[in-house]
Amino acid sequence: MLTINTIAINRQLIRKLSDSRAAVINHLLSVYEDRVRAGLLREDEHQHVVVDHLDHLNVKLFDYQQTIRHRNSFLNKLFKKSNSGGRVRGLYLHGSVGCGKTMLMDLFYDNCCVDPGARRRVHFHSFMIDFHTRLHRLKKEHKSSDRAFNPIASVAQSIRDESWLLCLDEFQVTDIGDAMILKLLFEQLFATGIVMIATSNRPPDDLYRNGLQRSNFLPFIPILKENCYVLPLDSGIDYRQRSLPSDKQVYYLFEDDADKHLDRLFKLIASRENDTIRPKTLTIKERNVTFANTCGRVCDSTFQELCDRPLGAIDYLTMSLVFHTVIIRNIPQMSLSKKTQCRRFITLIDTFYDNKVRVLFSAQVPPNQLFLTSEVADHHMDDDNRKLMDDLDIKFGTEHSKANLFSGEEEVFAFERTISRMTEMQTKEYWNSNPSAALSGSTNEWSGSGLGGGGAEPGVTFEFTDSTPGAHGVCGACRLSYSKSSSSKPGASVYRTLFLPLFLALVLIGASGSPNLPVLCLSPRCRKPKLTRRKSSSDS
Repeated sequence: MLTINTIAINRQLIRKLSDSRAAVINHLLSVYEDRVRAGLLREDEHQHVVVDHLDHLNVKLFDYQQTIRHRNSFLNKLFKKSNSGGRVRGLYLHGSVGCGKTMLMDLFYDNCCVDPGARRRVHFHSFMIDFHTRLHRLKKEHKSSDRAFNPIASVAQSIRDESWLLCLDEFQVTDIGDAMILKLLFEQLFATGIVMIATSNRPPDDLYRNGLQRSNFLPFIPILKENCYVLPLDSGIDYRQRSLPSDKQVYYLFEDDADKHLDRLFKLIASRENDTIRPKTLTIKERNVTFANTCGRVCDSTFQELCDRPLGAIDYLTMSLVFHTVIIRNIPQMSLSKKTQCRRFITLIDTFYDNKVRVLFSAQVPPNQLFLTSEVADHHMDDDNRKLMDDLDIKFGTEHSKANLFSGEEEVFAFERTISRMTEMQTKEYWNSNPSAALSGSTNEWSGSGLGGGGAEPGVTFEFTDSTPGAHGVCGACRLSYSKSSSSKPGASVYRTLFLPLFLALVLIGASGSPNLPVLCLSPRCRKPKLTRRKSSSDS
């Protein structure tokens, strides 16, 4: 762990290394201190340690980037000169919930010296979904008889070709499939020269703790430590809990006429959408997922609709790309006897939080009472887990029955993060952080009797396409996975990556864009303008 003396040494080293680069390198400590002085952040000595380390890493990445540029230069390729350069170790930052890990990683991502096109910031869930999608597509393209072909190496290289700085938020391993493949994947990623910055609630040695077949996962841990400095953030403070609550209520209890309040708010928000209230079906991985009550980019759903059905991270991610506001009604008090629903709810909140989806809740109890923690008795275990134990020939009370999959230990650990994030999701700052809501005509600002006011940027029409996501890829602007309309007929209103002259030219000729132009994702992480013209009466 870094000490205060180490901070002083790091600062001297940074000054010495970066004097000649002052014009091109942002000093993260200066950015951090400016935000503290502006009252945007609170002074935290533990965060200072991390920022100093990130500053030091930023200087190393500047030199590493120059090496990569030289290696990719025309003359270097022409004469086939070898220019391996020094390896740069990334950073694995772990600590308790709400202590500022994600904030510090985002500060680094937004201000580091790495070219925007060479860096990618993504939630770990989304990253693994993207990896499995690429892997599945690649396996279909190659014959199974080709034993020399290594699909994981090819996928790792494709990820590296798009970006060599990888920032992963909420690095957590709960899925046995991911656990078994992480060693092979990251071994290849680090071999290609990728530098990783990751945040997690767990130190490396506690990842996939008590997981099934954890012995097969353990070789990944030394690979992680070898390629990333491990740094704790031990402030012991949950800053989300200290955030000021909004003056507008978004969390209602059953006893407070929750449905009446949410009905009013749904009508208010839906009135700003260019659509009618109707069911909407999303096609996700060749599956149809229908939501009974939607209007444009607003979804009025229930806990049963979201967590009782067999939905997973990719479904919630697609929802976060399609809807900017989601109402979740009838959230019950959960216990370990319903671990499957609890896991889905945790994944749901994580995904919505990372994509800045605005959420209104109605629940049986306050957030800090939503989860009852008690040991699961055999007669309280749900049918799915009991069947799985029978299939694996695992008896209740044995060592294997205490794995996270059955014990609920991971859910107990993760729900603390869920409660912390739900607390922040009720603040005005969180609701105003999603630009997508304003672009669709439903503004971020809260005013009057509810949520309203404002509008889109003057002179430009911003409109979110009401389409069913059918295809998936990686956004060229922010490197996140995106969903796009499966329809490409002329006149369809779709997102396109356009330079202003090209956009004006397309408007003049009355076209909506060429099908070959890349679609932008809808994530608030993507800062590129999402431009489209409104449908005219002549559009089909």
